Amino acid sequence: MSLAIGDQLDHYRIEEQIAHTPTSSVFKAVDLETGRNVALKVPQEDAEADILFYDRFHREADIGRQLDHPGVPKVIQDDHPCRVYMATEWVEGTSLRQLLHRQGKLTSEQTTNIALAICDILSYIHKNGVVHRDLKPENVVISADGSVKLIDFGIAAKAGARRLTFGKLSQVMGTADYISPEQVKGQRGDARSDLYALGVMIVEMLSGQMPFRGSNPFAIMNDRLLNDPLPIEQLNPEVAPHWKTILQKVLQRDPRNRYKSAADLAFDLENPEQVSLPQTAAPKPAHKRALLYSAVALVPTTLFLLLLLARHFNS
Repeated sequence: MSLAIGDQLDHYRIEEQIAHTPTSSVFKAVDLETGRNVALKVPQEDAEADILFYDRFHREADIGRQLDHPGVPKVIQDDHPCRVYMATEWVEGTSLRQLLHRQGKLTSEQTTNIALAICDILSYIHKNGVVHRDLKPENVVISADGSVKLIDFGIAAKAGARRLTFGKLSQVMGTADYISPEQVKGQRGDARSDLYALGVMIVEMLSGQMPFRGSNPFAIMNDRLLNDPLPIEQLNPEVAPHWKTILQKVLQRDPRNRYKSAADLAFDLENPEQVSLPQTAAPKPAHKRALLYSAVALVPTTLFLLLLLARHFNS
């Protein structure tokens, strides 16, 4: 069953397709009972037979029904749907990605306000045992009044939920530009992984550039395993010193050295005058750098080969 403009799904009328992936499509629709706009996420028919996708899809819906925060779109309960889908409140606004495309980079004030709003959402979902795991500008929507919503919990993890196997990592990794080093290494990731992704977004908001570079996603992931992020003062010499300290902490490779919580990060964002001056780490001796490089350089390559094998055996 394919859906087109004007089609009806239960008591919803399809108005517009706004996203399409190999596994699902997202439509803007009208609830014929209330007249309100909603977003409908509908799996592709082939994907419905994938047990892993089916589990993730229902986990996303369960997470959405559990959470009750103004920064998280509400999932609308449909007790007897005619086919598998998920309806959520319609979020009107501009994605952070669109805002960055329009402005190039944001002011320090804009960055602080958006980062604080995201911290508030993350603090709430983390306290409720949920990790987003795919934080990126496309999944942050800013409304006309400046309020922020975090969307797309498609690969979110719930505390105590069944862990996905390493062979399925391609479907739960997140996006290469924002994924944390521990996730690149195949670990599940936790609240500190979301904070790392937010740190990358803060760099992007302040400078319009990314802290890690590469010609392809695996090179980008490799860069964050081998090298420190490009200093924010190099990407934007006009930023205040407290940003260097904040980013130095939130983008630590070892999650144990990052902020412990979104609330801790929010405190520094709200109180820049209390943020200590950045410290410059002593460079590693050349032989230690060489050992480090050789130890981790093959991780993304190994990961790539494992993904190819998994895809081969699952095909």
